[in-house]
Amino acid sequence: MVVADPSGGVVELNAAATVLFPGAITGAWLQDVVPAWIAEAHTRLRVHVPGPRSSGPGSPAHGWVGDRTFEAHPTRTDDGDVVWWLVDDTDRRLAEDALRTERERTAFLAGASSALLSSLNVERCMEVTARLAAEHLADAAVIVAPPRGRKVPLTFCGPDGAVVHRTVRDDVEQLPGLSDALRGFPPVPSRWIDPSTVPGWVLPDGFTEPVGSAVVTPLPGHGVPAGALILLRSSHRAAFTESEEIFARLFASRAGAAMSAARMYAEQAAITTTLMRELLPPRLHTVHGVEFAGKYRPAGRSERVGGDFYDVHPGTDEGQESLVVLGDVCGKGLEAAVLTGKIRNTVQALLPLAQDHQRLLGLLNGALMNSHHTRFATLAMASVVRRAGIVHLRVTSAGHPAPLIVRADGAVEQAKTRGTLVGAFWEISSVTAHVELAPGETCLFFTDGITEARGGPLGDELFGVERLETALAECAGMPAEAVVEHVQMLASQWVGRGGHDDMATVAVTAPHHAHLSAVNGHTRGRYTG
Repeated sequence: MVVADPSGGVVELNAAATVLFPGAITGAWLQDVVPAWIAEAHTRLRVHVPGPRSSGPGSPAHGWVGDRTFEAHPTRTDDGDVVWWLVDDTDRRLAEDALRTERERTAFLAGASSALLSSLNVERCMEVTARLAAEHLADAAVIVAPPRGRKVPLTFCGPDGAVVHRTVRDDVEQLPGLSDALRGFPPVPSRWIDPSTVPGWVLPDGFTEPVGSAVVTPLPGHGVPAGALILLRSSHRAAFTESEEIFARLFASRAGAAMSAARMYAEQAAITTTLMRELLPPRLHTVHGVEFAGKYRPAGRSERVGGDFYDVHPGTDEGQESLVVLGDVCGKGLEAAVLTGKIRNTVQALLPLAQDHQRLLGLLNGALMNSHHTRFATLAMASVVRRAGIVHLRVTSAGHPAPLIVRADGAVEQAKTRGTLVGAFWEISSVTAHVELAPGETCLFFTDGITEARGGPLGDELFGVERLETALAECAGMPAEAVVEHVQMLASQWVGRGGHDDMATVAVTAPHHAHLSAVNGHTRGRYTG
């Protein structure tokens, strides 16, 4: 406590004030024995002038005394003197500052997590990490990805905020703690890193000041380190404190998790793409003078594969039969697609036996019965060859809807084939039908996703075989590609936005390649293939 008269003379002070202000004695001038901020507050109080941080003449003043902060509260006495009560608020202010800093850091980490997790792209995650670190934690930041041999991928962000990707061929051992961080070991404290040892290949292009302090911390991943984070401050800024290094590690843990998740997603996406490429139906084309066309529409809008499939295995030459297979596995989605892939691979392995449909189906049925799958499948297959302009088919159904034939005059008929589905019973049987297609005629193979598609005016009526036959009658003389497009379009329009099963169609067409040719330029011509 210090008591001063209106003119600024010290009237009285207690023992605590004497310890705080050693030169303060009764009769001394206030401005000579106390910090300026107290003397100025006393002057403002005398003339009733509010200070820059005061709401009025009686408001407390704030300031430093040595290395601690105080609040000075004025109280007027009856004789006009002013009693200044000094309260040490250093601990409270430190707590308030720490709380404010913690709130700011928590908000930053929350925002950083949202920004990092907004994309599963590895390069994007590295860019966001470098930019946030350079903006909030240091003057510059470098992301070091796990080395690929001697190649070290780096992502820089300097004081200008520009992000640059670069790959260098340097030894990570040159920077203390970097090789340990890349292996996931705890970081080396910044005070152990001599700034002069920071190699030039670590510095961003815009970082021209001498390095004053450096932090190297790992980017933890999911079981495997995602890389390392290097923070750089110039010599004009204060070195990293222990609190800042801990905060940097908290940020690095979030960034590492996001980058690791992005890498795992990229790897899984690459694996999925590779596997999906093998499961997707092939693009069909003309083989040995016979037109083949296929069309597939999965049940789910977000799916690319399902339980329906088709393949065409070309013969070795024009006189050799080509095998076309169309099937429908029980169920839909990825599980059905896995069995689809097994069936397709098994059929391909059994191609040397393709001339005997019953034997091929029997071996396929045995393979499915001996597997762990509990699903079954239906198939329709045909051995196809063209001779003298006529396409000959041997068609066999294994529990599958018999294919439909559209003749050149628009008549539609069903192939006389039937059989037992595969993968359900140990003993199966089938009947093979022989079909001949003249130029312009088509044999259409289809799955029940077409005929059982529900839609129409009320949304609950089946597309049915009759509508399919009517649609086929309109396709007389059309190329194979046009036939499958027409059928799939009508079926899709029928279901509209409603749900449906997988839809697959394959058309085998005898092309209009035969043309009238004069033998000697004068006599009546003949048709040639």
